Amino acid sequence: MKNENRVPVSLCLALVQVCLAGGDYAPHFFDNGPSSVSGNMALFSLSEDTPVGTQIYILNGTDPEGDPVRFGLTFEKGLKEYFKVDPKSGNVTLIEELDREIQDEVEVLVSITDGRNKVVEKVRVFVTDANDERPQFQNLPFTVDVPEDTPSGNSIFKVQALDRDTGSGGSVTYFLQEPSMTKFSIDGHSGIVRIKPGESLDYERTRTHFITVVAKDGGGKYKGKYQVLTSTATMTINVIDTQDSPPNFIGMPYFGFVYEVSVPGSEILTVYAKDGDENNPNPIYYSLLDESEGVFTINSTSGCISLLVYPIQLQKELYVLRVKASEWNEANETSDYAVTSVTIRVVDLNNHPPTFYGDSGPQNRFELTMYEHPPEGEILRGLKITVNDSDQGANAKFNLRLVGPSRVLRVVPQTVLNEAQVTIIVENSAAIDYDKQTFLTFKLLAVEIDTPERFSSTADIVIHLLDTNDNTPKFSSEYYIARIPENSPGGSTVVSVTASDPDSGLWGEVKYSIYGSGADLFLIHPTSGIIYTQPWATLDAEVKSKYNFYVKAEDTEGKYSLAEVFVTVLDLNDHSPEFSTNFLEKTMIIGAPVKIEAVDDDAEQPNNVIEYSIMKADPDNIFDIDADTGEIKVKPYIKSLEIVQNITKKTDCKWSLVVQARDRGSPSFSTTAVVKIDLTEEIKSRIRSYFFSLRKRPWTVFWICLSVVTSVISLTALISSISYWNTVKKSRVHPQGKIRKIIRRSNP
Repeated sequence: MKNENRVPVSLCLALVQVCLAGGDYAPHFFDNGPSSVSGNMALFSLSEDTPVGTQIYILNGTDPEGDPVRFGLTFEKGLKEYFKVDPKSGNVTLIEELDREIQDEVEVLVSITDGRNKVVEKVRVFVTDANDERPQFQNLPFTVDVPEDTPSGNSIFKVQALDRDTGSGGSVTYFLQEPSMTKFSIDGHSGIVRIKPGESLDYERTRTHFITVVAKDGGGKYKGKYQVLTSTATMTINVIDTQDSPPNFIGMPYFGFVYEVSVPGSEILTVYAKDGDENNPNPIYYSLLDESEGVFTINSTSGCISLLVYPIQLQKELYVLRVKASEWNEANETSDYAVTSVTIRVVDLNNHPPTFYGDSGPQNRFELTMYEHPPEGEILRGLKITVNDSDQGANAKFNLRLVGPSRVLRVVPQTVLNEAQVTIIVENSAAIDYDKQTFLTFKLLAVEIDTPERFSSTADIVIHLLDTNDNTPKFSSEYYIARIPENSPGGSTVVSVTASDPDSGLWGEVKYSIYGSGADLFLIHPTSGIIYTQPWATLDAEVKSKYNFYVKAEDTEGKYSLAEVFVTVLDLNDHSPEFSTNFLEKTMIIGAPVKIEAVDDDAEQPNNVIEYSIMKADPDNIFDIDADTGEIKVKPYIKSLEIVQNITKKTDCKWSLVVQARDRGSPSFSTTAVVKIDLTEEIKSRIRSYFFSLRKRPWTVFWICLSVVTSVISLTALISSISYWNTVKKSRVHPQGKIRKIIRRSNP
């Protein structure tokens, strides 16, 4: 049925109410189509990413009698309220965030009333999807065991990720991060993980692989923007070992020796092989591939090679045997094998250890006296050492090394065959330091290299050190800070400095001196390092409170170091506050303070911090003073001269106050001044205040006077000019006039 033929429920209810009310018709909502945003919210849908506070709909309806209508919007008990409505306009606003994945439709009761009749309808608002959900991997963690012989291209696992969005935003495709760095691939649609074609697994090389799987949705709009969401998961692929590797001999190459004291059955050496398939190894059995001339045999399970005859029966000095290591599988069959060579040498008996010799024969202690810090690379020529081993061949080959403080000396040669002259060379000059230790001890060790006995011998090397002046005096601190009161007499102790020189004898003696622009008032004891003030020095913090200079520590050869000394002269309260004059005149406007000021010449607080107070005033209920600033003002209740005159019964408002300025030092000093105050009201005092203020501005007074004088001179010049030109004008006479005057005078 088409929408236009449908009778609205609200209209039916209204008709019923009209019948019951005898002509009072109920209001009703306007019908709305699927895409309308005005009506009763029926068939209305709203995207889940609509921002809270958005106007989403307009409830619209009318009353048949034309009465004004009001709208309502409620939710059933226990349900979250997502919307609110303006009763008059019908504007519906979103007040809670929507989430389609939690609730895909919202039931709401909308109502319209004309004040007498009310119509209520239940409608469903459909929540549409936005792309706000990421794909979520299922059945995590991803761990799979794969035999190493699995063919390339085979599938080994299937991953699955779900996206709760609908449409393209809910579709999921898969890919691998850094696919070129792994042996695996993934089907983008099914999530099936495979071994790449042409790739193979090898337990012996890599036992575990880690790949990162990315799940990507199909994209969609969210809050007006198109976005694609992804998730990642790590897959652990454990490679399972299979029988595909031959045995491996351990400890190659193999060498053995037969000595003249050996007997049949003597063990020469043991070979060892293990299955290359470490996770599931097969047992190994050993055998000799040649008959070895009936001289040697091998234990099939242990790999031990033994002698079958006496050494005197051996015809060669060198034998090369080929040993086979075979794997036996569960069917007691040889499945794989490996072959290696064993070299056996017939040698004489080693019966002489290395021996050290001095000038007079065998010797195991060598001593030397030398100065500290010899040049690096220098040979210790005072040591004459020879080493000898009387055996022959490999039995006479041994190593030399020094045992003692590391990297101080080194021995040459390090490998000796039969006999050599031993040379000791300085490697680290700084470590040969008399100030740290007066002698050094080393062990010279000779150890045979290739013999089973490893015979060895040792000799002690003792080096006695002589001191040199290799140190500079060093102060206990890079700087010293001292404080001294300003009233300290001359010769007072300021600070003690200390420097040390670890050298011995005269080289370790230190003398002190001071210099610098701030050192004039000070002197230092040359051996104790105590700094004093000069006997004639007078310290005054108000003149100078900071001094700094350098102190020098010097040994007998002129090696020295410097430290800086900072001296602070501590201020004492030795000055009283001072007013500029003992008698001050001030004009005070009621409501505005006047300020007095005293100065304390002390250098530091609290000695130069001043407190002000009124010591005497008659009457004492007119003025207050600010203790910190020195501002004098009338008490708050005095608003006019009339109040002052009523309180004091005086018409003359001129007062004299005794004001005290006291510092905060210990002991405290003070001074007083008389302040004469002319109290006036604001209008009366403006001109007077202006002229009083001119006292502090002499240049202003000068320019005012200059302006007045200039104005008077200009005015005088103007008046004189006008008078002159008037006189000239009156004295002008024409020639005819002059003739007439002459004639008149001649003919009276």
